[in-house]
Amino acid sequence: QLQASGGGLVQTGDSLRLSCAASGDTFSTYAMGWFRQAPGKEREFVAGISGSGGIKLYADSVKDRFIIFRDRAKKMLILQMNSLKPEDMAVYYCALARSTGIPGRSTHDYAYWGQGTQVTVSS
Repeated sequence: QLQASGGGLVQTGDSLRLSCAASGDTFSTYAMGWFRQAPGKEREFVAGISGSGGIKLYADSVKDRFIIFRDRAKKMLILQMNSLKPEDMAVYYCALARSTGIPGRSTHDYAYWGQGTQVTVSS
């Protein structure tokens, strides 16, 4: 089970940290990812991390601004979002992948999803 939190209303240029709490024994084994979905748009890949944490992938639109990492002690997946822009506004979802290695960029690569947390960026 995945539980995402940390969303909110921020201004352009602000930072926000999203967290995804995971239950069960699969957290440290499988790749995980963050996706987002804006109104009227398809869900899109934001960032992914391998089971070991050694491989991290980012969408071009967030590269150099967002950081994904695992807090293994707390069994949490973190997305640190910096320099937020209005186009980052969306519902953000964490997800558990079907594999342990390189995180996929497609929603089909993920088996379990959190409930989503809203990020609103005002200009």
